[in-house]
Amino acid sequence: MKPNVYITRKLPESIVKKIEEVCRVRMWEEEGQPVPREVLLREAEQADGLFCLLTEEIDQEVLNAAKKLKIIANMAVGYNNIDIEEATKKGIIVTNTPDVLTETTADLTFALLMATARRILESNTYLKEGKWKTWSPMQLTGQDIYGAKLGIIGMGRIGKALIERAKGFNMDVSYYNRSRKLDVEKEFDITFLDKESLLKESDFVCILVPYSPEVHHFIGEKELQLMKDSAILINTARGGIVDEEALFHALKNKEIWGAGLDVFEEEPVSLENQLLYLPNVTALPHIGSASEATRLEMANLAADNLIQVLAGEKAITPVNG
Repeated sequence: MKPNVYITRKLPESIVKKIEEVCRVRMWEEEGQPVPREVLLREAEQADGLFCLLTEEIDQEVLNAAKKLKIIANMAVGYNNIDIEEATKKGIIVTNTPDVLTETTADLTFALLMATARRILESNTYLKEGKWKTWSPMQLTGQDIYGAKLGIIGMGRIGKALIERAKGFNMDVSYYNRSRKLDVEKEFDITFLDKESLLKESDFVCILVPYSPEVHHFIGEKELQLMKDSAILINTARGGIVDEEALFHALKNKEIWGAGLDVFEEEPVSLENQLLYLPNVTALPHIGSASEATRLEMANLAADNLIQVLAGEKAITPVNG
């Protein structure tokens, strides 16, 4: 008998057919709406495999309901939506989709940096609202990127890809990481700095660390006060790493110059979030990996993990043992 798989969001037909070749598939048929909690709990009861997104909280309640579950295939690099410890206790393999989105996310990170520095979205709105009446010397002036100092917090695959883009702009790159990456320093001629020095010296600070409880509010009031008043903070990692309340006050009081945010503590972000209404914030709806090719590759990798584990083989990209 084919194993039962539940897919928590409507996927491209090619991915569904691939899974259906070896599994019995049930799927939440909405593309733009997360599966309701009660549906997820009900479907988890009969599932041997779960294909999910970051929008689903796979916590102890879901794992207790899922008596037959062997694998959770998360279509994302991050997996803070899943109780990894509990899944491991129950012998459930958790997988993610690393590597495939590295270049796409680095593209978006640098694009967000540029858009924030040069006030691209603000200028677009300014023009379309009919405010462009004349040219003036300091109209919509931003910050230079070429030759600026870039500080990267977190030196993984995306961090290295970001360096390659920054070098094209002759940026002076430094980084902070829990452990030094001497091979990366040598390869790219970059400098390791402690956290405080990086924040003080950088014109741009890009956050690229994975989320964990240890880095919750890693950038807060104290850290923001260390930054230059001309500095720009970019976060394409995870919401929660930055204290949004502290960031709002730093931006409003011009303690830092601007911020580019692709991620938020609450997602989808509430329209009551004050950061959305500051002119020096460029905000995006978590689109770091949102190219068609990358999203399809992520879905294929998640599907391959699912299929292999349910066939009794090893996962390709396991998060837990």
